[in-house]
Amino acid sequence: MSSIATHPQRNTIRLQLKQNLILREMPATALEELERELEIVEVRKAELLVRQGATGMEQFFILDGILKRVVSNPQGKEMILRFAAETDMDTSYAAWRLKTPVPYSIAAVTRARVARLSMPHWVEFLDRHETIKQRFEYEVMRLMSEVMAHTITLHLLDAPGRLARFTRKHQDLLERIPKKELASYLNLTPETLSRLKKLT
Repeated sequence: MSSIATHPQRNTIRLQLKQNLILREMPATALEELERELEIVEVRKAELLVRQGATGMEQFFILDGILKRVVSNPQGKEMILRFAAETDMDTSYAAWRLKTPVPYSIAAVTRARVARLSMPHWVEFLDRHETIKQRFEYEVMRLMSEVMAHTITLHLLDAPGRLARFTRKHQDLLERIPKKELASYLNLTPETLSRLKKLT
């Protein structure tokens, strides 16, 4: 990991941060202030960034690659709640506010590069920038709504309907997510997913 200022690709990273859905409308002075707090981390495929049940919390801005939010039971059965790629983010903010352990893991689906900072530092930054805080909290609520909608979809839609909904909402990710991961997200076997994709 390294700071942005010392990173050999710092100009590219700064451009990617300016395209992030939370940061894109941020004043230059605020972005420079935030930049000093961020660490750039290269993440291997399947590497955990946050472990379910953790109390140390962080904020992530995705620069390259795809992350997933996933929950598991004591028997090891997993449910993928969402995917997030470039220009998106993931966070432990709700757990921080509720003073509870993080109820999910965040892991890399592909090789990824993220900018991260600790949740206490992110909260302090938000408290100094009310407009950014409002935009961020709206996005956190939207993500929670998205996860709820996905859970409902698993119960109410048949297999073709689940794939059609994902294709409609996430066309850009359809061919980038490994088949096994996408099948798990849609509660399908990889073989069923392959068959359905051939029919579309």
